[in-house]
Amino acid sequence: MQEEISSEWLTYEDAQRLTSLGRITLWRICRAEDSGIEVARVGRAVRLSRSSLTAYMKRSAEESRSS
Repeated sequence: MQEEISSEWLTYEDAQRLTSLGRITLWRICRAEDSGIEVARVGRAVRLSRSSLTAYMKRSAEESRSS
């Protein structure tokens, strides 16, 4: 059984488990200027904002339904 992710700031590994997307896909989405995903870099550590990632996934789902 996997531990539930509850932190506001996620590692790429946490974000992968949360979204079921691959690391490279997440990296590309986060690099896109229009994604709206907040990314914090502290030294070499990278953290993704859970709320902005969730908002991105919801927008993506809505766009898929309207296409």
